[in-house]
Amino acid sequence: MELKDVKKVLVVGAGTMGQQIAFQCAAHDYSVTIYDIAAESLEKAPQRLKEYADSLIVGGHLEPQVADLALSKITTTTNAAEAAADADLLSESVPEDPAIKGKVFKQFNKICPPRTIFTTNASMLIPSLIAKATGRPKRFLALHFHQPAWVGNVADIMPHPGTSSEVVSLVRDFAKSINQILMVLNKESYGYIFNAMYSGLTSAAMSLAANGVASIEDIDRSWMGIMKMPLGPLGMLDVVGLDTVWSITKYWGDALSDSQTLKNAFYLRHEYVDNGWLGVKSGRGFYTYPDPAYQGPTFVEGT
Repeated sequence: MELKDVKKVLVVGAGTMGQQIAFQCAAHDYSVTIYDIAAESLEKAPQRLKEYADSLIVGGHLEPQVADLALSKITTTTNAAEAAADADLLSESVPEDPAIKGKVFKQFNKICPPRTIFTTNASMLIPSLIAKATGRPKRFLALHFHQPAWVGNVADIMPHPGTSSEVVSLVRDFAKSINQILMVLNKESYGYIFNAMYSGLTSAAMSLAANGVASIEDIDRSWMGIMKMPLGPLGMLDVVGLDTVWSITKYWGDALSDSQTLKNAFYLRHEYVDNGWLGVKSGRGFYTYPDPAYQGPTFVEGT
């Protein structure tokens, strides 16, 4: 199988990252199907995709005609068999839990063509945790995107020891074809490259907030003022989605039996997720949107 043979991309998971991956592929002339078990998520997807495209156009990152092409090449379905038919490459973006991911891959291994390459967009997991469950470990690796995928176009490629070299080469070519800057890891490592560094920052910021050390605003103002950045670590997490952040934090809190990480997970769920405050996508998280306080001209100065 060569890059020219990859025509149809299946994205499993209609969340923020799944939608951005779908758009990235469709804008580079791939036919894309987004699958999700939640009909409600798929009903919202077209409008959210259009909003994403519009934001890129307004920011000067995208031409309107390219956006129109991309949106026309994306379909959605809750029918797994329909989604799997003729899929050449599957990109998975479901909750950050090896058991859930393994179950999804096991399901699609039964209904995807044997040629289909399986990839995971897991943020902090390594592919060997779920390789066996895919049923096709030689044709499986991590292809991890960052958001916004169009602008933050860095992709991590992380094979596991059983991934075939041919699949690594093909996925490299595929990632290049959708305008991604490639980071190919020499070995499996939790958090890839950027996320391994980034998670240390955001974990520390969450701990400060969960322990009541300082206000949300002061935590971010400290980072923004010293590093001269347009937003702080908690504002960054609003962009990621606090439901996703909670899922990752809870998983690692349990896995490591780490009391502070578990406290952070409880704080996120109790104060934000259970209230539906998921960040940018819900209009409220640590800040309110579309006009978060950190964008104010005097936010850093505290006035």
